[in-house]
Amino acid sequence: MTLPWIARPGARAWRCGPAPAEVRAFHATLPGYVPTPLTELPVLASELGVGRVFVKDESGRLGLPAFKALGASWAVHRILAERAASGARPGPLTLVTATDGNHGRAVARVAALLGQHAHVFVPRGVHPRAVSAIAAERARVTEVAGPYDEAVRAAAEAARSADAILVQDTAWPGYERIPGWIVEGYSTLCAEIDEQLTAEGVAEGPGLVVVPVGVGSLAQAVVTHYRSGPAGPAPALLSVEPRAAACVLESLRRGAPVGITTGHTSMAGLNCGTPSSIAWPYLRQGLDAAVAVPDSEAARAAASLAGLGVSSGPCGAAGLAGLRAALTGAGGEERRKALGLDASSVVVLLSTEGAAANPHSAQETAG
Repeated sequence: MTLPWIARPGARAWRCGPAPAEVRAFHATLPGYVPTPLTELPVLASELGVGRVFVKDESGRLGLPAFKALGASWAVHRILAERAASGARPGPLTLVTATDGNHGRAVARVAALLGQHAHVFVPRGVHPRAVSAIAAERARVTEVAGPYDEAVRAAAEAARSADAILVQDTAWPGYERIPGWIVEGYSTLCAEIDEQLTAEGVAEGPGLVVVPVGVGSLAQAVVTHYRSGPAGPAPALLSVEPRAAACVLESLRRGAPVGITTGHTSMAGLNCGTPSSIAWPYLRQGLDAAVAVPDSEAARAAASLAGLGVSSGPCGAAGLAGLRAALTGAGGEERRKALGLDASSVVVLLSTEGAAANPHSAQETAG
């Protein structure tokens, strides 16, 4: 089977504005904030024929097994600050969202921390233990029989009630400010990587960053960070999606954002059929390449990372699966060239969730 892949020459020359500088300082005020590990894995560098490979391990971010709390906390902080400044009547809000698991749990955790309520809509295909973990954060959970996009529509409808607000990590025309704040929140992850690479003697930054993609919000934050620097060398950026839900890759192929019908995938947090409207311009201009991988390769990558001491779920391990797919097999040398990689290149993989984030049985994960 031909590898689902697209390369886009010229992306490294594109530039945009930076994320707000105050985001990192805000996160530093949260209980339990510490930078997550950036772990070097020489075994993977040797396997893949590059200089150094680092994995940004988001399995313990702010007490949760995924990176999503960075975006949820900053967005809710902005929402509450804006309400207070406007003179809105005091009292708890209900923060409403749809989720494949991690974002909803993060919104629920932030709501409890700040004295708010949470109502989380969950589409089909999310593991019951992930649903239970959201409920354990004291959120009201509504399960939806349809896919992720249908859960988003149900959440948006519920958020129209009094004293409720939608806190969604995907945007569409008419709903873009709050998703924009969520994207800004993710900038802390990239700022940490800069500091950690410098401490490892890589002051010039990475040669390639590999990011798993659902609707594209984290990828938007990554593009913003690495394309807002001064003119000069910038890293290649590679997005990775499940073959069953490759909406960004398909949109890049067509040159415009499209919605697709998704199938089942163990990469539940990436099972999204439509790119975020605010992410799309950044992905179209700033991604060097996109690749889609099967569940079996995500499972193999998760097992490899576990063997090297990094806890990673199927979504988190998608980056390694995508990098392996890009650099090996028929056409591997051409794809390596498109990414600008050689034997001295430094690669950063974003492992966006730990194994506990979206649990699957061994049979589901390997399917």
